[in-house]
Amino acid sequence: MQKTKNIKIIIGLFYLILLFIFLYLFFSKFTLEEITTYKFIQTNREYLANIKQTNTVLLSFAFLIFTVIWVLMLGFASPILLVAGFTFGKWLGALLAVGSLSIGATVLYIFGGYFFKDLIKEKFLSKFKNLETKFKKNEFIFFLIYRFVGGIPFQIANLLPILFNIKRKNYFFGSFLGIMPQGFIIASLGSGISEIIKNNDTVPSLLDLLVSNEIYLPILGFIFLVFLTIILKKFFYKN
Repeated sequence: MQKTKNIKIIIGLFYLILLFIFLYLFFSKFTLEEITTYKFIQTNREYLANIKQTNTVLLSFAFLIFTVIWVLMLGFASPILLVAGFTFGKWLGALLAVGSLSIGATVLYIFGGYFFKDLIKEKFLSKFKNLETKFKKNEFIFFLIYRFVGGIPFQIANLLPILFNIKRKNYFFGSFLGIMPQGFIIASLGSGISEIIKNNDTVPSLLDLLVSNEIYLPILGFIFLVFLTIILKKFFYKN
């Protein structure tokens, strides 16, 4: 247990150091007033678009590495999906973001299983014991449903399968396919925001945003997905 606590302290310090370095470098170049302006967002959208056109592979690789680190630092999935759509478009963005999130989650799963297995069992086994029999029936299918249904914060959802000893290949492919529906919708929203910024020199009104098919279609898709997952969740998590 003491070893686990020391590892958690080291990881926490490493995260804080990385965060401090990033914030220092970022705010040494930009002021808070600058980054909240529409012009700043518009300019950097064009900057990212130019990098994408000239070197998509390098930008994609940098995004993948960043996302894996982000997941290991217990970051949320939604910002990654939104940024991916904004930067790469809905198709490539969704594929790249979901793939990167799945790789990062799998690495975290392996890491967590090695260092924090006992702690995770102590904290969560009694609460999610009912899922154990489901995973034993068909590990891949139920893990895919588990990923699709959600209902658990992404950071915790990445580690809970340690309780059930999911095979690594099932974990990765189940994550990739399970996250993809919501991933595509959120990436589409990010792509739509990028297109609106591209086509408007001034800040669009809320009404302009809502009547744009780049925005309202992903929102409708997300609402449908929420209702579907609520229905599925009642069956999946029931005792």
